[in-house]
Amino acid sequence: MKIGAQLYTLREYCKTLDGFAETLKRVADIGYTTVQVSGTCKYAPEWLDGQLKANSLTCALTHYDSKRIADDTQSVIAEHNVFGCKYIGIGSMPGGVNGNSLENFVRNYKDASKKIKNADKLFCYHNHGKEFKKHEGKLYIERLAEEFADDEMGFTLDTYWINYAGYDACEWIERLKGRVPCLHLKDMAKKLFFRKMAPVGKGNMDFDRILSSAQKADSEYLLVEQDYCYGKNPFECLRTSYEWLKSRGLQ
Repeated sequence: MKIGAQLYTLREYCKTLDGFAETLKRVADIGYTTVQVSGTCKYAPEWLDGQLKANSLTCALTHYDSKRIADDTQSVIAEHNVFGCKYIGIGSMPGGVNGNSLENFVRNYKDASKKIKNADKLFCYHNHGKEFKKHEGKLYIERLAEEFADDEMGFTLDTYWINYAGYDACEWIERLKGRVPCLHLKDMAKKLFFRKMAPVGKGNMDFDRILSSAQKADSEYLLVEQDYCYGKNPFECLRTSYEWLKSRGLQ
């Protein structure tokens, strides 16, 4: 398993191409060798390819324009080929998580997921907490797993949001074995009834157990993400997570 940085953590630094380029350099300087591209300014695929190579980085996963994935799938595939990315991701369900949106999602992305599969890539869905609510007797995430075949859609499971919803991240990582090539590592710090995001290993979640589950599930990329750093420097939060994971023998 390879650890990477989810650039959404650093979105405030990636609003321009110059800022994006400097951010990639700083992420590489921490020690990360792969990234997820999400929450950045617009970029040409060739530009991103050049910047990744200049910093000895790879792109493990994207969160891409959801409308383009559905409506312009072949162009999206071609763009990911340019910068060498296998996993084409979506950050959330368009329209929010509800019964109508689920039906629309299946209808709009079924064909796209098959095209992505035929290009030897994988469409990946990222969860928040609402996917762990029930609809017609089943959790939304269960419905999604049933509607798409294993090789049509993977899941970028988010450890924090699974925990936030009241479920066991390890159980779901192992339950979806083979469908979680990319995993979001995000810790949760609890104090009484207050919950906030924390660097990996600095919260209350059992990340040694999570790493074991990720290995059992054949996950390839463990992507560190911290949506909010509460006044702390996001680069330093990513460094703290990196050092903890490195102490566990990962890099």
